[in-house]
Amino acid sequence: MTPIDRGLSGQDTLRSQIARTLLPGFVGTTLPEWLAERLRGGLGGVCLFGINIESMPQLRALTAEIRAANPLAVIAIDEEGGDVTRLYYAVGSPYPGAAVLGRGDDLAHTENVARLVGWELRRAGCTLNFAPSIDINSNADNPVIGVRSFGADPETVAAHGAAWVRGHQQTGVAVSAKHFPGHGDTAVDSHLALPVIDRSAAELRERELVPFRAAIAAGARTIMSSHILLPQLDAERPATFSRTILQGLLREELGFAGVIVTDALDMKGASGEHGIAEAAVLALAAGCDLLCIGTENTDAQLGEIEAAVLAAHEAGRIGSGRIAEAAGRVIRLAEEGLELEASVPIPALVDTEVDPTLAAARVAATFDVSDAAARWLAGGEPGSIVRIDTEANIAVGVAPWGPFAALGTDPGPAWAEQSVQIVAEGGQSPTGLAGRVLVIGKDNHRHAFARAAIDAIRASGAEVLVVDMGWPSDDRAYADIATFGASRLLGRALLELLGAPAAERAA
Repeated sequence: MTPIDRGLSGQDTLRSQIARTLLPGFVGTTLPEWLAERLRGGLGGVCLFGINIESMPQLRALTAEIRAANPLAVIAIDEEGGDVTRLYYAVGSPYPGAAVLGRGDDLAHTENVARLVGWELRRAGCTLNFAPSIDINSNADNPVIGVRSFGADPETVAAHGAAWVRGHQQTGVAVSAKHFPGHGDTAVDSHLALPVIDRSAAELRERELVPFRAAIAAGARTIMSSHILLPQLDAERPATFSRTILQGLLREELGFAGVIVTDALDMKGASGEHGIAEAAVLALAAGCDLLCIGTENTDAQLGEIEAAVLAAHEAGRIGSGRIAEAAGRVIRLAEEGLELEASVPIPALVDTEVDPTLAAARVAATFDVSDAAARWLAGGEPGSIVRIDTEANIAVGVAPWGPFAALGTDPGPAWAEQSVQIVAEGGQSPTGLAGRVLVIGKDNHRHAFARAAIDAIRASGAEVLVVDMGWPSDDRAYADIATFGASRLLGRALLELLGAPAAERAA
């Protein structure tokens, strides 16, 4: 029994245990009083997003407030080290991202990048990182994983996922390998709807589960569930709500003994049919321990969830042992984190902007450059630039991306700041372009308006180079250069590639 639980009994203790399982988000850059009060009462923790972060000093002050209210609070964040970033939500990430690490295929480098991310989070006061994504991106039309994955090959994803886990957890900050049992072979974003993956258990063992076995063996302290339906395993319940998948597959078959975290319950794949309170009941009953609620939660909403879980307990849908088990795992995660912080000292600050392991040339070497692109690059600088803006998935958000992020923080070539035209869905395609035109987008092939714009520019007779900073189609029809990521670091690498002399590019 924890200090907060001592002296409580019966229904009060049960309510306290339910509170331990909840991980809400909130609006603002300071800790709201309602949330501070819940933390003092034993709330499991807080999940931080880009909207909560203005600067590193502000973030450290915020996490210090959270810890003061509840020293055992889990302070979680999504910092994947690439397109999905919260620390660098205002300027774009200085890290390469998983797909680039997988393409570089240097496990020591992947481990080092994960370690750098972990140390940044440790300095910020965070205790749990919702990374790495160890989904196998076997579907080029995947709208939500893509470059967040280490690749399309199970062994590559497994090796780099395990390296990330090892490097990151050496800093004392726990990881959450995601999204179990694998979100890579989908063409639907679970933020918006419920994806279906029609694979058998045997097929999962050969592909999707390979990285999760490796992450568990590497010591991943938490694993995040996915809101996907696998009808051959459980025809009625998405993974987050399925005891067959969480207890039978993850706990019993794979032997995972750590904390199971839900993906955000405000996602349509989880709560679109049930509502968030009932989704919390279903997830807890299925075997989830820590319930990530969402981004902009309220005191009233948490009260509704607690009431729903209490009612489910009274109705016999959730036993007191299941609730106590979940709360106990969350407490142990927090206690282990404090022990690691006490025993693992923080090294001297590393400047990610000048760290040689994060050099632009290193990531540029992983770019897929076609023969046509090589010929275009040999012709000199572009005359005009067309930026294609597609709607970002909710995980990525609206963080600055690619060369446009790099130009926002670093000096760039003069040509890169001139004649930039933006194409967005519903907008007009650029007209009157001639000469050497550079087109830059993300996941170009997945968006009809982007394909139409590129086709129109190509048909105009201009000399066109198309760059895809997402995950390209297998035929590369709309990707003369594929960067497999759009972090600020990759944007800087692209600018350097475009401005480098031909001899230097060939070296």
